[in-house]
Amino acid sequence: MAPLEPWEKALVDAGTFLTTTHGQIACTECHGGAESSDKAVAHDGLVASPSSEPEKYCGGDCHGDVTATYEFALHSTQQGYWTALNTRGGEVPENHPALEEMFGNHCATCHTTCGECHVSQPKNVGGGLFTGHVFEATPPMTRSCTACHGSRVGNEFLGKNEGIPGDVHFREARMSCVKCHAGAELHGTATDMETAEANRYSGMEAPKCVDCHITAAPGGDNNPMHQVHGDKLSCQVCHSVTYTSCDNCHVAVSETSGNPFFETDATYQTFMIGRNPLQNDERPYAFVPVRHVPVDPNAYEFYGENLLPNFDALPTWVYSTPHNIQKNTPQNASCESCHSEDVKIFLTADKVKPAELAANALVILEDLPPLVDIEQVLSAPNTPASHAEHVSNSCTACHSTGIRNSPISPEDHVAYKDDNCLGCHKMEK
Repeated sequence: MAPLEPWEKALVDAGTFLTTTHGQIACTECHGGAESSDKAVAHDGLVASPSSEPEKYCGGDCHGDVTATYEFALHSTQQGYWTALNTRGGEVPENHPALEEMFGNHCATCHTTCGECHVSQPKNVGGGLFTGHVFEATPPMTRSCTACHGSRVGNEFLGKNEGIPGDVHFREARMSCVKCHAGAELHGTATDMETAEANRYSGMEAPKCVDCHITAAPGGDNNPMHQVHGDKLSCQVCHSVTYTSCDNCHVAVSETSGNPFFETDATYQTFMIGRNPLQNDERPYAFVPVRHVPVDPNAYEFYGENLLPNFDALPTWVYSTPHNIQKNTPQNASCESCHSEDVKIFLTADKVKPAELAANALVILEDLPPLVDIEQVLSAPNTPASHAEHVSNSCTACHSTGIRNSPISPEDHVAYKDDNCLGCHKMEK
């Protein structure tokens, strides 16, 4: 996103702003200072960012329902960071001052105020008013949402990674972030007030693909792949494509100023399926896409030694929901894309750094999915020659709703054939 000119960042479009509801409120009501033509007097006691105190300036009779929950929302608390830091750090009290200093220097800028979504661009991308101080009920996606969530989510969703198409929801439907991520999710809820969310994957799965794609739910349609796999796979396993992973994000020191800053060793494109490390009633999937995050045992050593003594308590290949959904993908083109000896899209031990094997024990696959050997299937006892054409064209000729749970070894096809014969051989009335 191109930076704004200084005048673009600060000038109010009086002709438009003064016609809006917020434009009927005196500037000093929110920004303090004094009504004066003298700059020094006008700016005495200036409150540059009123929404840094949302209850005082945004709540009350205006947006009290939002500000009551926002202090517990992840955009406000950044609890996801602290959940990971506390887990890997083992909640060692003496380490907290060092981690808090690190967090303040490198992470806290991701905190978002009301104004940084509805009035101006976020500070960590340079700030600046959207449209002359006009309040936008729906934040502009590229200047608000992907301004912060750009390097991975934004680039994937908008199709900015070379050779990889954008998400079908954007590319074809022109949907923005808020079509799926509604205000309650962004502003927090009463549930967040009662039990502070640990991270964005805590609690209910929201948004959930099958809320819109109802027929794709297990039992919802006759698509053989949906029925065979049920809820064993998250939707992204079959409908995501290559996404970004990163390595070794750590605090380095500037050679010129001596100040600390974050740098990342490598950013690269991957698609990996691993075991679900967050498996529960809300996310029952056995397998999900996993993305490598750049945390490292020595990531924060500038601030102290051994600040993450419990590093292996969380995987470095983590549960992921890439924002690059496609109807047709390389892995859903055929059964052999997953059920073959040459498949390379599963996270096996050989793809994990030796130092990270313990951390990823819950995610690594020890056994690949069962193989599909069409020749063995065709040579199974009592398999009529006339079935060869159907079986060789697609495994789903037999593996549809009737035998969704059947084993696929050749000798079992005979035992299960009666379960699904009526799919082709319907009785005549």
